[in-house]
Amino acid sequence: MRELILSHGKIELPAFFPDATRGAVRCVDSADLERCGVRGLVMNTYHLSNKPGVSTIKANGGLHGFAAWKRPIITDSGGFQVFSLIRENPSFGEIRDNEIIFRIEGKKTTLTPEKCIRSQAAYGSDVFMCLDYCTHPDDGLETQKHAVETTVRWAKRCKDEFTKIVSSQKKFETNKPMIFGIIQGGNEKNLRRECADALKEIGFDGYGFGGWPLDGEGRLTEEILSYTAELMPDETVKYAMGVGKPENIVACYKMDYDLFDCVAPTREARNNRLYVFNEDFESTFEIDLHEKNYYSFHYILDDAHRRDARPVSKICDCFTCENYSRAYLRHLSSVGDSLGARLATIHNLRFYTMLTERLRGTRDG
Repeated sequence: MRELILSHGKIELPAFFPDATRGAVRCVDSADLERCGVRGLVMNTYHLSNKPGVSTIKANGGLHGFAAWKRPIITDSGGFQVFSLIRENPSFGEIRDNEIIFRIEGKKTTLTPEKCIRSQAAYGSDVFMCLDYCTHPDDGLETQKHAVETTVRWAKRCKDEFTKIVSSQKKFETNKPMIFGIIQGGNEKNLRRECADALKEIGFDGYGFGGWPLDGEGRLTEEILSYTAELMPDETVKYAMGVGKPENIVACYKMDYDLFDCVAPTREARNNRLYVFNEDFESTFEIDLHEKNYYSFHYILDDAHRRDARPVSKICDCFTCENYSRAYLRHLSSVGDSLGARLATIHNLRFYTMLTERLRGTRDG
C-alpha cells in the first residue's frame, strides 16, 4: 500500500482531502472531520493571506493551531485564483512575468513565488504547492506555451526559496515539509511533457495535474489526465487537483493518481444532495473499477423522505447515519436549521472516505 509520510501523520493512498479554502470546511469542525475519517485538508495560501493574514495565523500556532486540526494540511498556492478571478474579470488583476497582482474590493495584493513559499512556511503546512499559471483546456497554443514557461520559471524560484527556508529554520530540522510542482500545458501533450521534464529536473516530492480537469461539456479530460500521470515519477505522489466527482476519482485512480481534492461533497451537502452507494455495493462492499454507476443521490427534501425512519445509508457508519433518520434530515432542511447542513456534510465526507478506503488495494494490474 502506498503511503505519504508527513509531519502531522501518515496518509494511506489513495486519499481525498476536503477543501478548507479559508481555514475551515464549511458546516463542520475538526472533531467532525476526524470522525469521518478525513486524513488531511487543503487550504488556500492566497485567501488566507488576505483574511485573517499571515501574521495572525503565525501568532496562533500556524494553521494547525489556528484551526485546531492536528492532521496534515496541503496549502494550494493561489495559482488557481489566476484562473478563477482574473481570467473571468481582468479588472481583478493581472499576471506579470515575475508576479501576480490582485485588485479585489479596492485592495491590491501582490503574489510572487517567494512570497507564496514564505507564507506557507509561516502557516506550518505539511505540503507546499508551487505558484503556477493555471489555464483552461480550450485556451490557445500561445497561452498554453506562456503558462508552461511561467510555471517552470516560478517553480524554480519556489524550490529555491523552499530550500533556503527549510535549511535555515530550526523548526524544519525534524518536521520537514514537502513541496509539489504543478504540470501545466492544457491539452497539448508536447507542452505537458516539456513542463513535466523541466519540473522533474528541478526536483519535487510530488506532482499535480495543473489546469481545469474538465472540458467545456463538464466531462473529465481523461486522455490528457492519463498522459500527464504517465509523465510523473512513479515513486512520487500523483495529485489530481480539483478532481472530486466519485466516478472521476475512480477514473483517475485507474490512471495511477492517488491524491484528490474538491468542494463537491460539502457543496452538495449544503444543497441537500446526499451520496449513497447502490444496492450491489451495499451487499458486496466492493467497487467495480469498470462500473461508473455505483452510487446515486438522495435529495433529502423529496417528499418520499417525509416519514422515512431509515438512515441515509444502511452501510454508512457516520455519525449522521448512526443517529438520525431521513425524515429528521428532511425536517431540518425544510425549516432551514443549520444542523441539517452539518449532518449532511458529515455523511457526504464519510462517503468519500469510504470510497477511498475501498479503492486501496484494488488497482488493476
